[in-house]
Amino acid sequence: MPSSIALIPIDVQRGFDYPPWGRRNNPHMERNGQRLLAAWRERGWPLIHVRHDSMQAGSTLRPDHPGNAFRDGFEPRAGEALVSKSVNSAFIGTDLDLRLRRLGVDTVIVFGVSTDMCVSTTARMASNLGYRTIVVADACFCFDLDDGAGGTLAAEAISAAHLATLRAEFAQVMDTSELLAALDEL
Repeated sequence: MPSSIALIPIDVQRGFDYPPWGRRNNPHMERNGQRLLAAWRERGWPLIHVRHDSMQAGSTLRPDHPGNAFRDGFEPRAGEALVSKSVNSAFIGTDLDLRLRRLGVDTVIVFGVSTDMCVSTTARMASNLGYRTIVVADACFCFDLDDGAGGTLAAEAISAAHLATLRAEFAQVMDTSELLAALDEL
């Protein structure tokens, strides 16, 4: 039953446009994420937004920083749930699991920022908690990272590696068009 599926946009916030965040992959993330939101809102299915409220001094995601705001088009609407977290997993220190269980959700669909950090951590935790988990790959992005040896790991390679490990054990990985076409079969 489709109402047992919740969409969870993770950390789709303006703070990732500020330094020190670097070059990102997937310039289509916002368009794809908005397509997902539109499909959920049209159907009235469970939608729980996640916002990172950092406690780290100087973070662009602190509640008192303009970067804490949601990106345009990703703001929760009236009646839509919001979970605030301060660590990578949307399940740690929040009531997300309780909310999902009260709604009768057995499948979670996650997307957002960043593929290798909060999206991956939340997807792994969701799977460990017994939820069928789907990550929407083209509705996520991540950043280039220092490789610790004087070089840079490209965001595309980081994303591919994390999606591969999620696919191997924790989640089904789909693209937006594939997911939207399959909604009634999930």
